[in-house]
Amino acid sequence: MGKSLKDVLKMCKDNDVRMIDFKLTDIDGRWRHLTIPAERLTEDTMVSGIGFDGSNYGYAPVENSDMVFVPVLDSAVIDTYAEVKTLSMIGDVMVIDRPENRPFDQYPRNVAKRALAYMKELGIADEMLIGPEYEFYIFDEVRYSTKPYNAGFSIHTRQAEWESNSENSNNGYQIRNGAGYHMSLPMDIMNDLRSKMCLNMKDWGIDVKYHHHEVGGCGQMEIEVQLGDMLTLADNTMAAKYVIKNEAARNGCTATLMPKPVSGEAGSGMHIHMLLRKDGQPIFYDENNYAQLSDTAMWFIGGLLTHAGSLCAITNPSSNSYKRLVPGYEAPVTIGYAMANRSAVIRIPAYAKSPDVKRFELRNPDATCNPYYACAAILMAGLDGIQKKIDPHKAGWGPYDFNLYNLSDEEKAKLTGLPTSLSAALDALEKDHDYLTAGGVFPQRLIDQHIATKRADYKFVHQMPNPAEFSLYYDL
Repeated sequence: MGKSLKDVLKMCKDNDVRMIDFKLTDIDGRWRHLTIPAERLTEDTMVSGIGFDGSNYGYAPVENSDMVFVPVLDSAVIDTYAEVKTLSMIGDVMVIDRPENRPFDQYPRNVAKRALAYMKELGIADEMLIGPEYEFYIFDEVRYSTKPYNAGFSIHTRQAEWESNSENSNNGYQIRNGAGYHMSLPMDIMNDLRSKMCLNMKDWGIDVKYHHHEVGGCGQMEIEVQLGDMLTLADNTMAAKYVIKNEAARNGCTATLMPKPVSGEAGSGMHIHMLLRKDGQPIFYDENNYAQLSDTAMWFIGGLLTHAGSLCAITNPSSNSYKRLVPGYEAPVTIGYAMANRSAVIRIPAYAKSPDVKRFELRNPDATCNPYYACAAILMAGLDGIQKKIDPHKAGWGPYDFNLYNLSDEEKAKLTGLPTSLSAALDALEKDHDYLTAGGVFPQRLIDQHIATKRADYKFVHQMPNPAEFSLYYDL
């Protein structure tokens, strides 16, 4: 049963809440916020909302940038990272209009809601369940500079093997490069910090599955959460990133979810598990098919693989994303599917055997994406595959039940790869986005603005001299 305004006001009173914090999502997927005194939360807030200027959030210009934020009462949670007792809520954004306000069609949460509504209108399913995996690094200190005369970065982390000769608080328990997977104490110095993160996520309504040290020896972590409905898990992804970063800062560290912060180490992805249900029943299961996946599931996979290139512009929207999507690591580079093969873009977990959990995961996304746009785009690609009955096997995308990295050069030449740069992914999105605009889910002006914003990012990075270039070319 959902919370009422009366429930939230009682929550404020019981916890001596002094301020109400409203968290809004910009086009890139960052939380922004505005705060009101607790006594200003009234019934009128739920009807009229809180006004703000939406032109500063990165969206394409609209005829009216004056918008209102309407809180989602079920999202109310005590924000323990605020010194003054504060209640936090996310919400929906409306454009001020007559006779009544209307949903702002570019707002991330509204796009995700529209994608789910479109799925129901098609009669394909009425639920999409997803389960993201959050991979990230924790460092002791990070410094960087992008000045014209001084560009570079430095990372300090006690558990990295490069700290083995350090004179600063060194106990000799470093983790070798690429050897961190499930490493135990005393090497896993962030175990308790991850536990704190998980406990705080629970307070934010996030159902944690487990946490552990990941492959990256210099501080890579993973927290995986239970499956849940798409909109809730997109909400929870924003909250999880907030908790991860703030809990690290509270404990004197710094956390980053960027895909490739350290050269030569494992990159951080955000694999997304998914399945569909209709009338409470799973529709991805068929015991007689390959990997026990139904025709509907295979068509969904066919849609994802058909649009894999353009999807990358939304699921992997940073220039850094493509430093992770390179051969030689567990990150996928080849468009294909397989069972229990981590080198494929789509992996079907062998351990998910029962009909209720039969699913697959898309392995290329990373946490630089806007989770609402990413989940909506994934769903739209899958729905397109179902509508067109795209068979991934007939299309030549697998199953690849072998390590794709071990193929000969001749065999590799026959495979189709993911984009190798943000620029290439944006090119793909420009050519292939009709599946996103279907049903009025992604407005064309949002796609155009996303492309323009990310091209500006790419240009900034691409034109910046790289320290490696000094190493290679300075003396020529």
